[in-house]
Amino acid sequence: MTELPASPRDDLHVRRALLALEFPGLGDFDDPRLAWRRLFGELFGTFLLVLVGAGGAVVSALSHGAVSRTAAVAAPGLMVMAIILFMGAVSGAHLNPAVTLAFSLRRDFPWRRVPGYLLAQLSGATLACLFLWAVYGKVGALGATEPGAGIADWKVMLTELVLTGGLVSTILGTASRAQNVGPFSALAVGGYIILAGLWSSPISGASMNPARSFAPDLVLGRFDHFWAYVVGPAIGGLIAVGIAWLLRGPGGDPGGLAAARGTLRDPNATAGPPG
Repeated sequence: MTELPASPRDDLHVRRALLALEFPGLGDFDDPRLAWRRLFGELFGTFLLVLVGAGGAVVSALSHGAVSRTAAVAAPGLMVMAIILFMGAVSGAHLNPAVTLAFSLRRDFPWRRVPGYLLAQLSGATLACLFLWAVYGKVGALGATEPGAGIADWKVMLTELVLTGGLVSTILGTASRAQNVGPFSALAVGGYIILAGLWSSPISGASMNPARSFAPDLVLGRFDHFWAYVVGPAIGGLIAVGIAWLLRGPGGDPGGLAAARGTLRDPNATAGPPG
């Protein structure tokens, strides 16, 4: 008896069933009872990241330079390590609009969830700068990312483009099925942020994150150089997606899905197919 070829719908059901076996928590991604946890995770995680990222300049200004540049650029990287380890399984710990968009372009994260993640990231970053302002005042320019002395905006944009391309490549690479290193991805991502900051913070501030740059500019009410910190990371993230495709082919594999969405699971919920 000749077997009929499997339809695309049958292939989709098989793929979802395999994903549910390998990453049971993915079945709860569309559970509305858990969506708020993921959004809160992005808000809280971005709050902590910007608190130390922007706060380094604030504390340095208050202490008359007691915080060295090395400490100021190391703090965000170390914080990202901690955030990935303690809540990466909740939301995927994107903490960055460029990362969220890259995961979506790789088919690891649904586009319908992008607006909520972006809003949570921008809100968390803004709350961090409002906290710094309320507690310490508008000192140290609230850690605003600005071009170094004599550095043109286009140079800043290109620097942020290259840095973000490397950052997103690191994130996508450690999240793929071929090289999914689980919690050890925190070391790779945090280490990259520190190295990028050590090299380029005097040039552009090594933001690599539009939310990080947006918040102090919003609170200070000035966006003179903000375009460079949006265009650079956006193009850099897009290039990183292209590099990931060249190196590993299309996305949507189990490792990428788990890294982008988290594997949060409600113990009282009934498992279902991944959304």
